[in-house]
Amino acid sequence: MKKIFLLLTASCLFSCGTAKVDQETTLNPDNSAISVKGAMVEDAEMKRNNATLNNMAAKKDTKFSNAEGIRILMEFLASDNLKGRDSGSEGIEKAADFAENIFKENGIKPYFESYKDTLSNFDKTAYNIVGILEGTDADLSSEYILIGAHYDHIGEISPENGDAIANGANDNATGTSTVLELARYFGNLRSNKRSIIFALFSAEEKGLLGSEHLAKKLKDQGLNLYTMLNFEMTGVPMVGKDHLVYLTGYELSNLAEVSNTYADEKVVGFLPKAKEFNLFKRSDNYPFHTAFNVPSQTFSTFDFTNFEHYHKVGDENELMDFQHMANVVNKMIPVVEGIANAPTQEIKYK
Repeated sequence: MKKIFLLLTASCLFSCGTAKVDQETTLNPDNSAISVKGAMVEDAEMKRNNATLNNMAAKKDTKFSNAEGIRILMEFLASDNLKGRDSGSEGIEKAADFAENIFKENGIKPYFESYKDTLSNFDKTAYNIVGILEGTDADLSSEYILIGAHYDHIGEISPENGDAIANGANDNATGTSTVLELARYFGNLRSNKRSIIFALFSAEEKGLLGSEHLAKKLKDQGLNLYTMLNFEMTGVPMVGKDHLVYLTGYELSNLAEVSNTYADEKVVGFLPKAKEFNLFKRSDNYPFHTAFNVPSQTFSTFDFTNFEHYHKVGDENELMDFQHMANVVNKMIPVVEGIANAPTQEIKYK
């Protein structure tokens, strides 16, 4: 997450498994296995195919994502091999290839000529990863929903106990995994009447540069953007809340109300600290708000009490709750599906 000035103590800043994976890891399109350099790492829970997805749609069953699938994604994205995914580094290049492969294997096409879109506002070579799933409705497909998260982190920093790699598990391999899982779901089921852009941003930690670059580029192209849904730090459950995730800029729109209607429960709520520290302006939703003036907001579960390792080497996978992360994905599926298929644009700024 973009660096926040020291308004809080070190524990109050927003912005488990053992298998090792590298950049040649890919998800198979039928979800049956994970391929690692030609070897197959299989799990019964991962053996889902298109027929299963179609059954889910028929039964309105959203138990799509699971802890094991999330674990596999996270163990790659937040591994030491990626050296903290600093923008412009060899490590984030591996993460970019990994995400590109998942998009490709699940029917998400490149939005531009390739998935990698080079940033125009950063002094090193860095890429956003941008894919598109066209909508199925002749009229609504001209309206776009953008689902995003930043996949960069801060690289290597001052060592603590011999460890200098700021792996960025919570910040923001978690949001990246959420976007990849949503892309996998919709890419296989193709249940979206509106078109969906899936975007992973680089250089968020440098000042929201990746999202700023993409927002300007899409605006210049005249994209008909309906809403931007961003995911940031979703790896640990909130403490003592009556909702699963909170929404930055909660009071600015009716997105929480619309989301809860489609979820058929209170999934999205208000976090006073998010308003107090103006988190609406501190993540990748904000450049889209600025460029398009359409509802552009971030979902998160970092509540200022449940995670003490922001921008530290301690932001590791063993602190992440993979079942919670899968639950976030599963609860967001009907939300995104509802927004994508509603006959009118329901989400409005107040």
